[in-house]
Amino acid sequence: MTALLSVNNLARHYAVRKSGAWFGQRDVLRAVDGVSFELAAGRTLGLVGESGCGKSTTAKMVLGLLAPSRGNVQFEGAAVPHKRTSAWRQLRKRMQMVYQDPLSVLDRRLPVINQVTEPLIVLGGASASDQKHQAREIMAAVGLTPHLFERYPHELSGGQRQRVVLARALILKPSLLVCDEPISALDVSIQAQVINLLGDLQQKLGVAMLFISHDLKVVRHVCDDVAVMYLGRIVEQGSAEQLFRDPAHPYTRALISAIPSPRRKQQTQRIILQGEPPNPIQVPSGCAFHPRCAHATAVCREIRPELAIVDGARRVACHLHATTVPHT
Repeated sequence: MTALLSVNNLARHYAVRKSGAWFGQRDVLRAVDGVSFELAAGRTLGLVGESGCGKSTTAKMVLGLLAPSRGNVQFEGAAVPHKRTSAWRQLRKRMQMVYQDPLSVLDRRLPVINQVTEPLIVLGGASASDQKHQAREIMAAVGLTPHLFERYPHELSGGQRQRVVLARALILKPSLLVCDEPISALDVSIQAQVINLLGDLQQKLGVAMLFISHDLKVVRHVCDDVAVMYLGRIVEQGSAEQLFRDPAHPYTRALISAIPSPRRKQQTQRIILQGEPPNPIQVPSGCAFHPRCAHATAVCREIRPELAIVDGARRVACHLHATTVPHT
């Protein structure tokens, strides 16, 4: 299957002032540290993990909003151009983002139909009447009725505002939609509406989605494949069906065990992780997860595992699943 999006060894490091140091000494904060994945047209890849693991930073690098410290992003076989160049602006028509809080990305001073029309105005090439016609069509497609078109963002519900954001992202007919926690700010009933809407739009338009979320129930329902991130790196990646049915990495098992389920008979089945994620400035040696892992061995504390295929197309970065145990 040909990849629409290819992310290769992507990293983003920041130089930060060393605590208690003089003369401008710096530490390195590894927000993202060697992430690779592929996304085919019309499919959805879920990117999950605890807060601060690098999901949103990865999304910004995918869209070219943030320059990587290492690695590259390719869209349809070509490298994503540098930010704010003419080539980047042309490519951004086909790569759009849906943000977590719709009210924060909408202009409260403008009717929503004007904001949906704005991308067409920026690109030019269409008359004002054509722009309005296209805006009305895409707003109707996302479930907004005509009496809402001239309202202002504060006059809409959370679900209606998120539909406006979706309409604005889809009006350019993108091939890739990056959804960064698109439903976390919505009520549960509205979440279901937006999830179903995304699924319907994907079937109709064939758009691929990079779906970032903390809600694993939603990820399981929406995504074809899932990549689990921990401290800036992917620790497990595979099909959503396989990963949720039989998680391989201890961190993935802990995340999935936290999903509420009426079928869980014993509370002891829940895996409670001890402590907090390590400081990304002071990443533990070996496997970064080993201080919180109940299965850690001496090898885990000394040698960092790399992503390797362990079962079909699934990849796991864990010494427990290595075909050969490295020697120290």
